[in-house]
Amino acid sequence: MARVRSAVVIALLAMALPGCKIIKTPTAEEKAAETAKSAFDPAAKVEAIWQSQAIPYLQKRAGELKDVVALAASSPDQAGEKYGNTRKQASAPWTYAVKLSGKVVAADTASRAATIDVDADGDGKADAKVQIGPAVRGTALRDTLEFVNFNEFKNQIEWAQFGKAFNEKINTALLTPLPRDGLTGKTVTVTGAFPLPASGQLPLVTPAELTVGP
Repeated sequence: MARVRSAVVIALLAMALPGCKIIKTPTAEEKAAETAKSAFDPAAKVEAIWQSQAIPYLQKRAGELKDVVALAASSPDQAGEKYGNTRKQASAPWTYAVKLSGKVVAADTASRAATIDVDADGDGKADAKVQIGPAVRGTALRDTLEFVNFNEFKNQIEWAQFGKAFNEKINTALLTPLPRDGLTGKTVTVTGAFPLPASGQLPLVTPAELTVGP
């Protein structure tokens, strides 16, 4: 009887074996590849929205420099409602979408955080500083976009990386090809964003679009 039972057990095991699934332990390389697939890629995230969403949004939201500056000086919140991101974090400063055209009256290209001073009203004095990199300060472009939100990100580090990726995008697309010599006297047209400046300071504009004319 015991022999019969043993034979039955062996037969059942033999029948079950073909259905068994062997799970392979992933190698270190396979684990790294899987982690890389799921890792946050700020540059890809910016690239995905740049032409389809970011540029059209800024073009539509941007006000003329003189109008934005005047309203921001008298009522930052009202200016934010009109030209800024109304979904910003409560503690974050206002940033404003802006467009301007004018003549370059000064250019600081010795610094890595290079800028040009632009006279937008024809009085010979600078009305704004425009960042031309390669080092770009702040996160004005990210902060002005109403369709991106901090709560969509895993943590503060990803949010910061996302902001930096906008600066890297414009550095590659706009600023690196920009001539560095003979900028003073040239005419520029800019669409971009700037944070509320300190009293007496010029707006520091981060460009999303920038063209240089004669």
